[in-house]
Order: sequence, then C-alpha cells, then structure tokens
Amino acid sequence: MHGLIKTAVIAATLMVAAPALAATNPIVEVETSVGDFKLELYPDKAPKSVENFLRYVEDGSYVDTQFHRVIKGFVVQGGGYDASFNARPSTYGEVVNESKNGLGNERGTIAMARKSSPDSATRQFYINLQNNSNLNGSSYKFGYTVFGKVIEGFNVIEKMANTKTVTIPQSGMRDVPQQPILIENIIISK
Repeated sequence: MHGLIKTAVIAATLMVAAPALAATNPIVEVETSVGDFKLELYPDKAPKSVENFLRYVEDGSYVDTQFHRVIKGFVVQGGGYDASFNARPSTYGEVVNESKNGLGNERGTIAMARKSSPDSATRQFYINLQNNSNLNGSSYKFGYTVFGKVIEGFNVIEKMANTKTVTIPQSGMRDVPQQPILIENIIISK
C-alpha cells in the first residue's frame, strides 16, 4: 500500500511538472561580425514584443542589419538599418507597449526601441549595457519594453560598446560604429 501511494505521488508530480517543462522560453542565437551571443525571450511577460521580434528573425530580415547606435555605458541598438544605412521595412506594423510587465531595463536585457509614442516600436531593439531604470515603465508612465536577456556572449556586447563611433552629418545619426557591426545570421535554436 505504501508503495502504491508513493507511485501515485510521483505520477502526480510528473503530470504537474510536464506542462512546465514543455513551456520553455525561445532561445535566439545571433552571429555578428564581432562575435556571437544568445538571447532568452520571455513570451509570458511580453507576448506581443516576443512575437514581433521572432517574426523578423524568422523572415530573415535582421540578417545584414547593423548595430547602428552604440553608446558605451548605456545601450547597443540595431535591427533597423543595413550596412549602407538603408532603413529596413517595418513589415509587421507597430507593437503595443508592454513596458509595465515587471521586467526592468537591467544590464544584459533586450528591449524594443521606439519613438516618443508608447506604441511605436517596430523592428529595432537594444541591449542594455548597464541598469537603465530611467527606461522602465511605471504606473504613471510608459517605458521601453524588455522582452528577454542575453544568456551567453555578453562579452560580445561589451566588445561592441568599446567600438569607436562617429557622427554621420548627412543622416544626423550619432554614436555610429566607425566599423559596421553586422548581424550575419540569427536563428531560433529552441
């Protein structure tokens, strides 16, 4: 009888744990011209942002885009321009702001870049080089939606941060890496 109860408890535990094991977060591998890194995404906290980001990964349009804005001690930003600064299309429209999801703009997190309007994020993203709590949402203001974090290769992000940058007067863009940092490949690995 004791063995039967023990078996029932183990079986019940496995049935409860099985859905949790099946619901793993997506992992995205990013190969750049200066090294590789991996991201873990949080669809439970930022479903619309994760869905949007993964669409651009799946359609391949992040490949050959550059990290066009690199500010040491702040962020590295990319996903919107090719190596010649041609804007890539925002194929899937704007994303609803999910910045009040409990995730903060902490060192190593990835978030959606946007314009001044809260719901204006499209395809550009950034990775925080430090804790940037000023970018967080709160009960009285929208922030910038965090939807994942770097889980491997943060040293590559730091290498990007140490790149010499320039201003491009024709476009008005500042903090542009002098030597372009390109996304060479990006895939969903899990």
